[in-house]
Amino acid sequence: MSAVADTMENITLRLENNAVLSFRGRLFSEAVWNDEDSGVFTHQKLYVTDQNEHVYVIRKGGERRLCRAYRVSVRGERCVIYNGRSVMELPVEMLVLAVRTLCGAEGGMVLEQVEEILRSASC
Repeated sequence: MSAVADTMENITLRLENNAVLSFRGRLFSEAVWNDEDSGVFTHQKLYVTDQNEHVYVIRKGGERRLCRAYRVSVRGERCVIYNGRSVMELPVEMLVLAVRTLCGAEGGMVLEQVEEILRSASC
């Protein structure tokens, strides 16, 4: 068994949309911060699953605790996004366009790196 397989664990998330999202994966990256003005604590995690998908988890604390998660997989030229209840499928090129628009990026090294990551996500 490889070292990567040894780090995989069964994860079950209870989401604010009353869905349960379960997968086997490992933590890839995380970020935590507190907005002092609003008093909202945010914790983001990115997992890689044993099926080579990515699960993005956002937890927010405050008066009302929230947990959202999105499982993203790339199948050929299509990107499939699942939030525990609904599935959305779109061309990878459309996702790249959305990232460009949201980032306000017209080009450059960072955008090229994002595009390469999106295109290689299914490898």
